[in-house]
Amino acid sequence: MSSSKLSVTLALMIVIMSISYEAYALAHKDGYKIYGYPSSPNTRRALAVLHEKGLSFDRITVNLTTGDPQKPSFLPINPFGQVPVFLDGHLKLIEQTIKPLKGLKADYKVVNETETNLGKVLDVYEERLKNSRFLASNRFTLADLFHLPNIEYLMNTTTKRLFETRPNVHRWVAKITARPAWKKACDAKAWYDKKKN
Repeated sequence: MSSSKLSVTLALMIVIMSISYEAYALAHKDGYKIYGYPSSPNTRRALAVLHEKGLSFDRITVNLTTGDPQKPSFLPINPFGQVPVFLDGHLKLIEQTIKPLKGLKADYKVVNETETNLGKVLDVYEERLKNSRFLASNRFTLADLFHLPNIEYLMNTTTKRLFETRPNVHRWVAKITARPAWKKACDAKAWYDKKKN
């Protein structure tokens, strides 16, 4: 993930996580809106935060498979043509990333190097998780939430073995992927349900 993508996604999550729902709900009249696509990792991150906070929001589908983000109707919402976009009245938080090139063949040398690096990171996590239930503390935080889309993807690849061979990491993955907010964020059917969350 590029540093600009990381910083924008983190900023979006921090703003949402910092909202005190009880105090803000009385003054908040229009409700939150999130433009996104249910299988987008960044949309899922934002949804997980909203669900963790128990916030109600409207979902607006921006279909990535039909090129909606690049259509003239969406570009005024996010001129970078990316999802998610989070609206809170006049406050708009947009995703600004460099698009990955699609259709390229995998460079297995890079894949192997990346797996080696991931293994080193997971070794650090394994040690850290000996002393706490989650990465940053004994409470679920953004540090854990931020990993969810990547873990979700990797658990459906052969890289899954790197997580399963480390007992503390394996326990942590099971805990964070079982969170109700993450389950809701991954539920594509719920995205298309017109009820507010």
